[in-house]
Amino acid sequence: MSAQARRGVEAGRGVEAGRGGEGGQSLASFRAEREADWLAFERLLQRAERRSPRALDEAELLALPVLYRSTLSSLSLARAISLDRALIAYLESLSLRGYLYLYGRQRGLFGRIGRFFTADWPAAVRALWRETLASLALLLAGTLAGYRLVAADPTWFARIVSPQLAAGRGPEASAEALCEMLYAGSDGMLGAFSAFLFTHNAQVAILAFALGFVLCVPTVLLILSNGVMLGAFLQVYAAKGLGLELGGWLAIHGSTELFAIVLAGAAGLRIGTRVAFPGALTRVEAAARAGRVAAVVMVGVVIMLLCAGLLEGIGRQTVTDDAARYGIAGLLLALWCGYFYLWGRRSRPRGGEGDSGDG
Repeated sequence: MSAQARRGVEAGRGVEAGRGGEGGQSLASFRAEREADWLAFERLLQRAERRSPRALDEAELLALPVLYRSTLSSLSLARAISLDRALIAYLESLSLRGYLYLYGRQRGLFGRIGRFFTADWPAAVRALWRETLASLALLLAGTLAGYRLVAADPTWFARIVSPQLAAGRGPEASAEALCEMLYAGSDGMLGAFSAFLFTHNAQVAILAFALGFVLCVPTVLLILSNGVMLGAFLQVYAAKGLGLELGGWLAIHGSTELFAIVLAGAAGLRIGTRVAFPGALTRVEAAARAGRVAAVVMVGVVIMLLCAGLLEGIGRQTVTDDAARYGIAGLLLALWCGYFYLWGRRSRPRGGEGDSGDG
């Protein structure tokens, strides 16, 4: 027993001796019924504090919160019947130590990182499922529009795609030149084009999120415009009989990169819709709540873009078989979907908005 505990208990006994009669019997009964729990809680707490929770066995770990609540109950009763101040001070100190140990301990860096990957990120993505579907629909609509525009009039390609992004891969390019882009892994120009394409998509993702608060309008336009450019490229290659080959080249990293863009668009749409329709909250409160969930998604989007960059750099140089490219893309897409929508479904995103998407 600690010195403080001894002083508290001895003080209680002194009060009992001084009061006598019915009051003394009340204090004796109080100690007899509850003192064992305080002392047991203090012993377990000391062992856990000096060493670690691993110093306790399973039964002791389960007993720790129970004994903590018993100590709190004793403190409340001791205050109510005005027992000795030294005993109350001891119970207050013990209760505070128990609270700080049980509820005040912060996760370390690795614990926080683990929590992000195992719970926070996939839960936040699931919370944006409606916005994710809307963002995907916008990307597909833009792709279809870009494809049809260039198919109807090839001059639209120059209006849609900047010369830097096109890098000579327009309707005027020969099938041989376009094919070389897809399979010449060591080509310096191709490497520069891939790096530029990755940078462009990363900028689109970040802007789609950052500008979402303007009632979703910039986010919608960015996702649509990115889809239009994708559709323009697809039409140029499809017109030369290389549509399937371009699909494999894009899919090996696009299954991750385009997924990241869709999620970034979803994060922007969540903030924009909450600003436009805050419900019972103020617009600032609604935006703050939506922003906490969307920000978790965006941290993950950055990770996905880094993974896509590695896939683009390595896959473009080492994987040149179309079937292998599509196989890798399909596997990655299945892994991302399984991770986001099946992993830890009981967890909820921090920030007050659940999986249903309701604020």
